[in-house]
Amino acid sequence: MADKCDLCLLGLIILSSLLTGTSGYDHVFISSGENVSLSCNKTLSDCKSTTWVYIDRRSGIVELITGGIKNNDTERHERLSLESDCSLNIKNVTVEDYGSYICRQYVNGEQGPDAYVLLHVLHVSVSPSSSSSSSSSSSQTEISPGRSVTLSCQLYSDTVFSCDDLVHSEGVELLWVNQAGVDLKTDSRYQILSSSSSDQDLCILTLTTTLLNEDDNREWRCQLTHRNQLKTSVRYTVKYSGEKTLFSDRFVKTST
Repeated sequence: MADKCDLCLLGLIILSSLLTGTSGYDHVFISSGENVSLSCNKTLSDCKSTTWVYIDRRSGIVELITGGIKNNDTERHERLSLESDCSLNIKNVTVEDYGSYICRQYVNGEQGPDAYVLLHVLHVSVSPSSSSSSSSSSSQTEISPGRSVTLSCQLYSDTVFSCDDLVHSEGVELLWVNQAGVDLKTDSRYQILSSSSSDQDLCILTLTTTLLNEDDNREWRCQLTHRNQLKTSVRYTVKYSGEKTLFSDRFVKTST
């Protein structure tokens, strides 16, 4: 019962922090498919008194690590591991992993300072908007040359702020750029629109263009900057193959 009450109290503390802002969080930005390590305020010689908790407004509170031991009844347990410094490793990050993570440790029975991490996940999907094919987030999508194509850059962030607030309060920015790093908003052949989901967990920046003959091997990249520092990006390169166009995506991780 005490453990359940403690968990409830932890949830109230976390929800309160979400409602009052995210300034106490360590913001971590990663692209889907990458591996990430979330740091803990280690105050112990080992991690036997370490608990990692995941919380968001969709699934509530989930204990991932309890007393230094991984909980195997969670959906993501196979992708989790605990480092010797008590950091939480997540392999092959998915869009379902975004949200708030809290590391809690006890020293001689006394609770130490909690570490709060807000994980943001960047994901890109491609849709041949003028063909009969449906939207796809797979690594390769075939479309006919000359068709219009839309790339959707999606940032999953579990905060109480709107996308505009996230930009102004935290200095987060999404950009579609070319291979030289030039903002594609400056090129009239690209239509770039920003939007957000109704629950404010998703910021979207779409790029729509009609493919040209010279687009073979052309690279487009959605990049995320935080306070003017590049954190992560997703790169799409156009590959022409016969009468079809092949899009291939590769992730580019920039260390922080």
